[in-house]
Amino acid sequence: MELTEKKLSGETIYSGRIVSLEKDMVELENGRTAEREVVRHPGGVCVAALDDEGNTYLVRQLRYPYQEVLPELPAGKLDKGNEDPLEAGKRELREETGLIAQEYYDLGKLYPSPGYCDEIIHLYAATGLTKASQELDDDEFLEVDQIKLDKAVEMVLEGAIRDAKTQAALLKLKLLIDAGRLTKA
Repeated sequence: MELTEKKLSGETIYSGRIVSLEKDMVELENGRTAEREVVRHPGGVCVAALDDEGNTYLVRQLRYPYQEVLPELPAGKLDKGNEDPLEAGKRELREETGLIAQEYYDLGKLYPSPGYCDEIIHLYAATGLTKASQELDDDEFLEVDQIKLDKAVEMVLEGAIRDAKTQAALLKLKLLIDAGRLTKA
């Protein structure tokens, strides 16, 4: 079994400011055809900042699709044009929290919805924090909470943090710290 699909044709159904939707016809390895709907996304970043006292920083903001205020790690999309993920992470951390980090650690990549979307979220940890000024976008409204990493992990386990990228980054950061395996980006 090759586990491949060959694109036969495709069309863009919608193209917006952040995402586009494509509909492709593919040939399966058994010779049959199938339709694939794919949301194209420029990708994003998520940063788990950790201070010298073991605190991390969560932002609370309204997430319109759910009509809920969610606690999340600082995050954002990559600017179109292939922005470097680490630079985007630095930008988002400063914009959303007003923090600048001296050291960054690569926590890997997250594919949040691989069944229909090509988004890749790059996860980072950041240490050596200094305070600067918050620089929110004009359409961005959020509050920043400082919380112990262990408490944030407990919030994930209790279901109080439901955002997938935040769950993944917090749990991975905690496991890597406990195993002594956190390495610089």
